[in-house]
Amino acid sequence: MRFAAPAAALAVVLAMTASVGEGADHVTDPRAAALVAEGRAALAAGQPEKAVDAFEAALTVDPGATGIFLDLAEAARRNGLQGKAIRYYREALTREPDNLAALSGEGAALVEKGAVEKARRNLARLQSMCGDKCAETRALAAAIAKGPQPRVLTAEAVLPDTVVTQQN
Repeated sequence: MRFAAPAAALAVVLAMTASVGEGADHVTDPRAAALVAEGRAALAAGQPEKAVDAFEAALTVDPGATGIFLDLAEAARRNGLQGKAIRYYREALTREPDNLAALSGEGAALVEKGAVEKARRNLARLQSMCGDKCAETRALAAAIAKGPQPRVLTAEAVLPDTVVTQQN
């Protein structure tokens, strides 16, 4: 009985400090920031595979940085791996549900994959969050207007029918 009031006060103090810590912005590790810069430079140089390596290393150093998932998604899109990009965008949205860049990027990847209706849902959500004037909304609207890209058929995908003939 004597300890009930102090225990309750201590519980309230601990709960308050825990919630304050959760609300703080994430500070990126300087090593991760250097790796992200290296990855972005590789993307700009047209080397998405090298960029993915740098971004994955940065994520290992700083797993709490949501922005790294956005960079990984962009690299995956440039590699033509829209499904993987969508997975990275969704991870970013799980961490930050109102991340405009993740919503727009996921929508663009969905369009590239051919899921235009799902992309329109992202567009509607973006419009409700920031209106038609924000850059993310305009970028996704432009991607939807452009439509999905036609799939390129490679020579390996079209193999000739094998015909067996008997020679006399």
